[in-house]
Amino acid sequence: MMDPSLVRALYDTLGMLQSNSEYSNELLQGLKDLMEGEVATLVLGLNDTDKGLVQVPNDVISAGALEIYPRSRKVLCNGTEVSLTPKEFDILYFLAMSKGEVFTKEQIYQAVWAEDYLMADSNIMAFIRKLRKKIEPNPDAPEYILTIWGIGYKFTDKI
Repeated sequence: MMDPSLVRALYDTLGMLQSNSEYSNELLQGLKDLMEGEVATLVLGLNDTDKGLVQVPNDVISAGALEIYPRSRKVLCNGTEVSLTPKEFDILYFLAMSKGEVFTKEQIYQAVWAEDYLMADSNIMAFIRKLRKKIEPNPDAPEYILTIWGIGYKFTDKI
């Protein structure tokens, strides 16, 4: 349950902004209903024209024979499911979401572990090596996760 004083503060702040957009008016009305006890929770919906407001991952990220399904956290290679640990999946998904962008080991760590960089570089390298063994046709000559010497790694943008 939302604190009534917070609801009141939000309502007052939005009211002072005097925005006439459909979204702010809907939010103001929802907050008013919440304050008056007419509803127990505040739920705002999106219509078909609002698709650009919410970033929902694509159903599949494809690169050659590799398919990544973010919602089910499933990876297929040549149609066969690949068993990945949660961190392996997170690393693969993070890199694949930004095809062609180069990331340092520190950036990968911070994105996947969501905390300050505390691990040795060799640990990220070990995760990448295990991941390559599972998804690459030839782990010694990777096609998907490429090493950018002296910098870090990137997911290929060529496939």
